[in-house]
Amino acid sequence: MTKGKVYLIGAGPGDPGLLTLKGADLLSKADVIVYDRLVSPETIRLASPSAQLVFMGKEPEAPGVFQEEINKALVEAAEAGKMVVRLKGGDPFVFGRGSEELLALKDKGILFEVVPGITSAIAAPAYAGVPVTHRGIAAGFTVVTGSEDPEKLNTELDWPALAKNPGTLVVLMGWRSLPSIVRSLIANGKSPKTPVTAIQWGTLPRQKTVTGTLETIIERGTAACISSPVVTVIGKTAEMHGALRWFDTSPLFGKNVLVPRSRNQAGILSSLLREHGANAIELPLIEVLP
Repeated sequence: MTKGKVYLIGAGPGDPGLLTLKGADLLSKADVIVYDRLVSPETIRLASPSAQLVFMGKEPEAPGVFQEEINKALVEAAEAGKMVVRLKGGDPFVFGRGSEELLALKDKGILFEVVPGITSAIAAPAYAGVPVTHRGIAAGFTVVTGSEDPEKLNTELDWPALAKNPGTLVVLMGWRSLPSIVRSLIANGKSPKTPVTAIQWGTLPRQKTVTGTLETIIERGTAACISSPVVTVIGKTAEMHGALRWFDTSPLFGKNVLVPRSRNQAGILSSLLREHGANAIELPLIEVLP
């Protein structure tokens, strides 16, 4: 039997409209789709009705052995001659462990291809009206994982250097460890008055944005009931949220609207609702037949 091929595709930060054209095309042709918990249901609907959907929604605190199960599922599907899409939130090479999955495929002699996705590191701030760079304010930005505690002995990140970096610091997956990150940055010389913007569920209708400074963001975020997934922007550009916010000012932002029309009729209405900021939930209750 001829082995299949695996396409490692970045699904983007959540908004299904941010999936690349190539990613959408491959998704519609795949025999098997292995996807994670941050991939939106609207994106999954682009799959062929005959495609096998395999949910591999590892939670942040799940044990590492779960990754081995994902690798195994990809290998088995490809060895069965299937066209496999591995759909990962954001970009598969930005803290997505995509390279680990490809190494497992290469070890088995399985062909693969990578389709990059828009990372939440730039998309979530953009949807919150926060540029990661701005002339005269920030000439660069640094993206780090927030899942590594800066107070542990063997951290791989140079927090003293990050604290002294004048550019924008973007922290992914770091809400639970943000208190430690804040303490470390301040202890290494970062001003407690440094602006901070925390964005939960960026690019989605349930997006929530909280602003403050290093010394206030934890208290304000907790009061707003912020929880993961969160993208945190630290630096002077973070205070531009008030002036440049656009996504959460849409007239239907945050509203959940049920669309019970037939599947072939729901698309146009759902698109219009999403254009105005609503979360369109499609639940076909009728089917039109000849």
